[in-house]
Amino acid sequence: MFKYFLASKSPRRKELMNQIGIEFEIMISEREEIITSTVPEEVVKELSLQKALEIERMLLKKCDGNIFDKYTKEGFDGVVIIGADTVVSKDGEIMGKPADEEDSFNMLKKLQGDKHMVSTGVALIVIKGDGKETISYAVDTDVDMYPMSDEEIKEYIATKEPADKAGSYAIQGIGAKFISGINGDYNNVVGLPIGSIYQAIRKL
Repeated sequence: MFKYFLASKSPRRKELMNQIGIEFEIMISEREEIITSTVPEEVVKELSLQKALEIERMLLKKCDGNIFDKYTKEGFDGVVIIGADTVVSKDGEIMGKPADEEDSFNMLKKLQGDKHMVSTGVALIVIKGDGKETISYAVDTDVDMYPMSDEEIKEYIATKEPADKAGSYAIQGIGAKFISGINGDYNNVVGLPIGSIYQAIRKL
């Protein structure tokens, strides 16, 4: 049995982690995010790994430099740190969380009536007896949206649901009524490709 840490404050990711039935602790990275790529898949891989590495740094400080010893003494076989980050992109333009309502409007205006991609990066830092392993990958899902009038966009923004969502919408919320199709992992659009994460950790 491993000790799991989720490097995210997202309630959606917390719900998805709960679905696979493992106990985990939330730790939040406050480090500044640094992006060196313009490719959506590479951006989310960078950001998710930065989050996981920051939690590892915080744990090293907490554990006097030896995470493995600390948690094996508590009965665990090792530690798994899970970092994740999600962006929406259309025609190569990356859309994260909106800065304000105008930003939300502009994002949704571009997405409505067309196809876009949701990319989530996952980083797993696995610390066990034979050392440390880092697993990093990205999952892409194509999403189609129905056409939205300017009034519908404004009404949706007024619900406040888009405020903290990449691309300014939530497929699992009110925004579902604007989704006409999805090709790929639904949970990836929610914020975490939990199936692929489960498959990775069950092999540890």
